Amino acid sequence: MGLLLHQDNWYNMYTIHQQNGCIAIQPNPTLDQLQILVAVADTGSFSAAGRKLNRAQSVVSYGIANLEAQLGLKLFEREGVREPQLTDVGKAMLEDARRMIGVLQRIRSRADGYRQGLEAEVAISVDVTLPSPALVRVLKAFEAQFPAVMLRLYIGSLGLIVDQVVNGQVDLGFGGLQGDADVNLLRIGFTSLVPAAAPEHPLAKLPKPVGVEDLREHIQLVVTDQSERTRGRDYGVFAYRTWRLTDMRTKHALMREGLGWGGLPRWLIADDLASGRLVELDLEPYREVRSPLYAMHRNDRSPKPAATWLIDEFRRQLGCFNEMEPGVWTEEEPETSRP
Repeated sequence: MGLLLHQDNWYNMYTIHQQNGCIAIQPNPTLDQLQILVAVADTGSFSAAGRKLNRAQSVVSYGIANLEAQLGLKLFEREGVREPQLTDVGKAMLEDARRMIGVLQRIRSRADGYRQGLEAEVAISVDVTLPSPALVRVLKAFEAQFPAVMLRLYIGSLGLIVDQVVNGQVDLGFGGLQGDADVNLLRIGFTSLVPAAAPEHPLAKLPKPVGVEDLREHIQLVVTDQSERTRGRDYGVFAYRTWRLTDMRTKHALMREGLGWGGLPRWLIADDLASGRLVELDLEPYREVRSPLYAMHRNDRSPKPAATWLIDEFRRQLGCFNEMEPGVWTEEEPETSRP
């Protein structure tokens, strides 16, 4: 049994396979060769690629020729053209090269981050009342800022957020707070809960303001806490008859169909109020409630770099968020949202 080696490429990674009963070790393309391929394709010439990479044109030409020899494929058409043109095979290989470079860059970025104390993963729990447009903007910015950090996202409500922080399931929680909790709190903004119903609902047709006696006779939709933290306690519940739900989106859908009344975040129903699918109720015992939103973490665990950035970014985005017009963002952070 013999070994087939390409001695001029001893520094490359190798692919091993059987060839005529012998083990054949073939060199794989190097990162340097892939970068040269991408540079030539992007700049349109060997000379321009050399300038971009700060290499001599001869080095670039040799790199492409060596890559073609290794692969046994013609990547560029050089005859009859002023500048090298990618062949069809070259175009396909170019996409593979871009992906490989991206993977290697992410590996390098992740390794650099770990050396600097960056988290491998951040787990967060977000309350359903926190404006989802702000959440999306935060996560887009997070992906751009920390491409090497994995994210685990939980969506919950009420005491569930605090529970996940306390038991260590998540690094950070973002949402409101009912009752006491042994966690570190940082105010990041606020959310407003508005009593509302469908326009055909009986409460929407009564003289305003609606008294508590009338209010109690109609089904109130209430989101219940899935944790044990607030068991036996109700907040803002006035009706004798209640439907208990674990999902705010379902509550929203039922209210739009005239099944009950209840409080929902203003940002969530802003379009419904503007279009008339829902109406804001004028109730004596239940006015619009403006509640603070917090970032929370365990007292014995200080946030690491990516988590700290998330806290600041949530505060910044919520400060620019207009709950009356969820699609409109202001440039300056209003005083009311500052901690």
